[in-house]
Amino acid sequence: MIGLGRFGRAVAATLSRQGYDVLCIDSDENRVAQVLADNIATHARQLDSTQPSALKEAGVFEQDTVIVAIGNFVQESIITTLNVKEGGVPHVVAKASSEIHVKLLKRVGADHVVFPEHECGCALAQSLTRPGILERFELDPDNSIVELIVPDQFDGKTISDLRLRSSYGLNLLAVGQGGKFEINPPPTKRLERGSAMVVIGTNQNINRLPV
Repeated sequence: MIGLGRFGRAVAATLSRQGYDVLCIDSDENRVAQVLADNIATHARQLDSTQPSALKEAGVFEQDTVIVAIGNFVQESIITTLNVKEGGVPHVVAKASSEIHVKLLKRVGADHVVFPEHECGCALAQSLTRPGILERFELDPDNSIVELIVPDQFDGKTISDLRLRSSYGLNLLAVGQGGKFEINPPPTKRLERGSAMVVIGTNQNINRLPV
């Protein structure tokens, strides 16, 4: 983890809680000392990530995945991402702070770019306009997997009654009740108000589902 602002620290803390060995790096000595004091990182180093020699000496190039979380300092973010990719790291995730930043990070080789502010804003808009959707995983800009509350119009109907594929162009993956899901439920499965269903399809077709 390179960059220990709010985003980087949160990702590092979550990975650490899940049992992963996290090496944290930041140019700010106080941030480095704090993650060590809070037991967020197994190892932490204070260094300038725009210097390839410093990254190599710290063992960054030997990692399978590196997250560059220097979102608010565009030049440092781009140079660090380039350094890490040229150092041979197979999977580099980088945080962006603008659309142009996204394009630049991809240009220098980032394997995956996250734009938290944009993604959070989109998720908020979706939750306000489609409150029945509990979770959404975007496969690409046009297709998603979503978990949603069974609409009132579907209450008491079987899966075969709904004809989701022919009527909505969607495939039903699972039906859930009380936090437990049945994968690939049979056509005779009857849906109930308040339970959950997981479907896959285009965003356009998902938005056709009753609210």
